[in-house]
Amino acid sequence: MRPVSVLAFALTLPLTALAASGTGPSSAEAKSEARELLATSVALETSIGKGQVPKLANILADRFRKAGFPEADIHIVPFKETASLVVRYRGSGAGGHPIGFMAHMDVVAANRSDWKRDPFTLTEENGYFFGRGTLDIKSEIALITATMTRLRREGFVPTRDLVVIFSGDEETAQDTIEDLAAHHRDLIDVEFALNGDGGGGALDEKTGKPSSYALQGAEKYSVAFALTATNPGGHSSRPRPDNAIYELATALKSIQGYGFPVKWNDWTLADLKASSETVGGETGAYLARFVANHEDQGAIDALSRDGGYVGKLRTTCVATMLQGGHAENALPQSATATINCRVFPGTKPDEVQETLQLLAGGAIKIERKYEPIQSDPSPLRADVVAAVEKAAADSVGQTVRVIPEQVPYATDGSVMRNHGIPTYGTESIFTKDSEDFAHGLDERIPVASYYKGLVFWDSIIHSLAGK
Repeated sequence: MRPVSVLAFALTLPLTALAASGTGPSSAEAKSEARELLATSVALETSIGKGQVPKLANILADRFRKAGFPEADIHIVPFKETASLVVRYRGSGAGGHPIGFMAHMDVVAANRSDWKRDPFTLTEENGYFFGRGTLDIKSEIALITATMTRLRREGFVPTRDLVVIFSGDEETAQDTIEDLAAHHRDLIDVEFALNGDGGGGALDEKTGKPSSYALQGAEKYSVAFALTATNPGGHSSRPRPDNAIYELATALKSIQGYGFPVKWNDWTLADLKASSETVGGETGAYLARFVANHEDQGAIDALSRDGGYVGKLRTTCVATMLQGGHAENALPQSATATINCRVFPGTKPDEVQETLQLLAGGAIKIERKYEPIQSDPSPLRADVVAAVEKAAADSVGQTVRVIPEQVPYATDGSVMRNHGIPTYGTESIFTKDSEDFAHGLDERIPVASYYKGLVFWDSIIHSLAGK
């Protein structure tokens, strides 16, 4: 048996002991570095068209170099005006295939004149960090970087390779993650990935205490269709029986009244079961009935009338834009509506389009506005669930219920799943739902939650690659 080094022994100490010794995720040094990294990241306006993502990638790459990562394991992958950053933390190989750690370096645009504080200056005020990207998702960029570089300096050797995967355009085209998965698979060929841009912890609205943690393992995908009715038109003083606007309106009413088939998977059933135990009242009863019997029509009808649950039961399609006619005194020659669909995993876009065509009728032309990114749910892995349960508990100092979830929007995780890499949303931040200002004005996160994220990532790495 090899002698146990002092450093190896230190890595097994409780977090409080590590903090007291000046090392570990709760130390003053770790927090100071994490704060500085967040401030540096927020200061760069990495929204589309600004050309600042490569600059951030280079700054982060330099942090990994200074922590001792070999140049051969640090890759900045350019793509048009943006870029990706991939860093490999070499492990012993005893623990299996590599794990990916994901986040994105870009942010949505922010107009300085609209904000109370400069969105590109990290501001600490009243227990919050304010700034564009603090929640979505430069916090995780900084926390993952700070955790990996600290562990490297401390001499930690994971049992498997850890691969940092920071994309550059998640908020727009998602071209960088697609480029990595399709053309640089050797750099990111991991067994599964943990995505800081999904899931996360909830704080109780009244008490501010941790109430639950969402582990995200499936995503609905978005696809939009243009529905167009055409007509020869004519003078408005001579109405004709066929009218493009009326025909389109009839088609839209038909679509409005249709409910796509009810579907479920491990993620949605676990989510709905957890909700049935906490919501209470009629809604809670209907949720319990559906979980027990997925064909309970009474429960399905009731939940389908609730905007918070209908998207968890089925594909949804809704009219979002409308355009028609060309003059007040002329019969419309065309009328077009945009239908946005959020499609349940496993349903093909052709199936949705065929259904819409059947509902709208043959006189309505339906065109797909773009090709969606589809992805099947990730398997509900017991090791990931256990690691997340421990990480959430370690970070907030109490047991927190972990709830698997499927979300009605897409992240870079959908691209990874589409390329055969199971991906799990594991954001480290706990926040109140009412304080989720991602993409909005005065975006912020609780300062205390941010620093606890250091404990979260440290714990999850040790659980999955530290034995």
